[in-house]
Amino acid sequence: CKLMKQYYVYIMASLSRTLYIGMTSDLEYRVAQHKQKVFPGSFTAKYNVTRLVYFEAFGDAYSAVVRERQLKKWRRSKKIALIESANPDWRDLSLDWD
Repeated sequence: CKLMKQYYVYIMASLSRTLYIGMTSDLEYRVAQHKQKVFPGSFTAKYNVTRLVYFEAFGDAYSAVVRERQLKKWRRSKKIALIESANPDWRDLSLDWD
């Protein structure tokens, strides 16, 4: 029995609520990269976008890419409503992983 690979669409936020939407097959590793600013010139490093505030899991990469593109096209207000529907306090969801 082969384990299903999971893909994630996620939203990171800074304390001032600058948003970043991404997609990955390894959410914990990717979030750690953002937190550690592995890519110093990147948008998330530049704007201190280090808190995981929302994510969705998918069974295939295609669905995740389609969803990521959809979210990136949304107005900011719609993205905020999505985050707050699942995480009203904007908690860093990755803090539960330790």
